[in-house]
Amino acid sequence: MLVHQLLRSISMPYPCRVVCTFVAATAILLPPGVDAQAPAPAEPKKPTLSLRATPPVGFAPLRVRAVVEVREGSNDYADFYCATVEWDWGDGTVSENTTDCNPYEAGKSTIQRRYTADHIYRMGGAYRIAFRLKQKTKAVASTVTNIQVRSGAGEYFGR
Repeated sequence: MLVHQLLRSISMPYPCRVVCTFVAATAILLPPGVDAQAPAPAEPKKPTLSLRATPPVGFAPLRVRAVVEVREGSNDYADFYCATVEWDWGDGTVSENTTDCNPYEAGKSTIQRRYTADHIYRMGGAYRIAFRLKQKTKAVASTVTNIQVRSGAGEYFGR
């Protein structure tokens, strides 16, 4: 109402009044320091995990190297920052690793993009390797792969 009265008091052609009314109304409705053209900040995109075990098939005792790649997503994705890493090797063995990190800062903190671990399978069988990123006790991401270990000559040595 105030803007309309202000514009009426100014002698201008009709088309200018419409444009000026919109511009003045926009300036009045937005709080100071807020730009009407500024886009909203993008939501962080969750990365994906890819797990590869090498070799996927072999004879016992078999040393397997597992590699997890963190793909795509935001480099500062909060749930992945300074997460506890858990490897479940499928043979009753679980490995867990926690690191000490600086506090998370949006736009500054960066996530780790690659994780590796080795494990030796001493008995033949089919195993499912599971990788989890955890915050406290909650799993925030996980991936799995399968391997096949065949009975080997060295399987029964040392028993």
